[in-house]
Parts: sequence; structure tokens; C-alpha cells
Amino acid sequence: MENGDTTGFALIGIGPGKVESMTLEAIEVAKNADVRLYEAYTALWPEDELTKLEALIGPIERIMRPAVERPEALFTQAQSQSIAILVVGDPMQATTHIDFQLRAQKAGLSVRVIHGISVTTLVPGSTGLSDYKFGRSTTLTYPYGDWIVTSPLEVMLRNQKQGLHTLVLFDLDPTGAGTGEQRPMQPKDAFASIEAMAGKISESDVDEAIKEQANGLFDSMCVLCSDLGTDDARMKTTFIGNLGTLTGGRLNCMVFLANMSEMEQEAVSRWK
Repeated sequence: MENGDTTGFALIGIGPGKVESMTLEAIEVAKNADVRLYEAYTALWPEDELTKLEALIGPIERIMRPAVERPEALFTQAQSQSIAILVVGDPMQATTHIDFQLRAQKAGLSVRVIHGISVTTLVPGSTGLSDYKFGRSTTLTYPYGDWIVTSPLEVMLRNQKQGLHTLVLFDLDPTGAGTGEQRPMQPKDAFASIEAMAGKISESDVDEAIKEQANGLFDSMCVLCSDLGTDDARMKTTFIGNLGTLTGGRLNCMVFLANMSEMEQEAVSRWK
């Protein structure tokens, strides 16, 4: 699907959650594809917006993680058809899609990328925080049985120690399988995950500075961001200790705050 090709793939970023935020190029390429697949495991669109999109570009089929991570069937199909894979946000923000692109190209298939609006650019602009003061991003996961990973909290604390904010994405799938049953993480789930990680860190062999930071974690500030890029977008600045009392939206994330400039403090105070 490159330079007029009638086979291969287009990885299309469809933006954060409404048809109006898609580029004209994204709509045109999706409309002209033989097959349109909505990748429904890394993030989700509202159902009414998906219905509007389908009316605009044609029938859409949902696919889940196994179809993208084990794409042999799609590769065979793409030898004779043009396939548009619709990805919420920007398609190249996830390692899954980068791996897909590389494997498809090695298989001799063309892969066109149509970029879309991503939460990674929406968050700094919406909150008023400086994009230059963000460190490594991370994702809060649901606990899976007795398994509690502490690396997301360690990333947050190390960034904070360096004076850097952290974009913290919230998990979408309690099972971790990426095959369905999505339940986007809500603030109370995020708080429970953070609390569990803090408890495990206190008993682990990480350096004492991180443990000390974790002890004061619940007095740290964050900005909860819900449904950014849609008409339902909301933000709330609060303490981590209060996070579990807040109401989220369909898709949520937060910024774990570090030291702020005077302008940043004024910006986030709007959301208290």
C-alpha cells in the first residue's frame, strides 16, 4: 500500500477517540483498503465513534494481540489484498507495531505508516507541563495473581529524583493475554497497583534511596488525565494518596510530578 500498491499493509493512527481527530490521509487510505482491521488491545475508542468511522470508511473487523504478534495469516492475506490496521493514537508508539512492521518488510510486504495524535503529545500540552521535563514513560499493570512487578514504580521514583515528570499509562487488560475482556484501569485500580508495588519495594533489595522515596510516595502529586483528545477530556491534580478516591473515564493515564517551575505549578493548579 505504498505509492499506489494494491497489496501490503497500512498502519494507520486513528488518534485518541473521535473521527474528527483523524487526518484526511488516514481516512482516505483506510477507505481505499480492501480490509480494515481495528487493533483493539492497546487502547480503545468509544463505540459510538467506531460506528461513525465505519459509516465513513467501510466495514471494520476487530483483531486482538495474537493476530498482530503472530501475523503469519495476515502476511499471507496481504500478498493479494491491501490491509489497513487501525491503531488508536499513533501506531509506532508501541513496540508490538514496530516489530510487526519489521517482520512484514522482511517478508517482502510493503508497510505504509500514517501517523496519528498520540497521548504522549497530548499529555504535556493538555496539562501545561514542559515536554522537556519528562523522563522515561511507564505503564501500571494489574497484578496477575501473586505476581507484582515493581519496575513501573521504580521508573517513577528515579525520574522524580532527577527532577523529571513521568507519563504513567494505565493498563487495559486484567488478564495480560491481549485476547479480549478489556477493562481499562480506573484510578482506584491504579492506586491499588501503586500501593502493592510500594509494599514490595519496602521489602526488596533496591537501594535505600528508592525505599526512602517510596515511603513518602503518597504525599507526591500527580495529574490524572481521562479521555484526552475527546469531548469528555478531564484532568485532576491531586496527591497519590487521594488517587483511589477519584473517578476516571473510559481511558486514563496520569503524570507523576517532579519539581515544577513556577509556570508549571500555575498550569497544574488549574486542575485541582
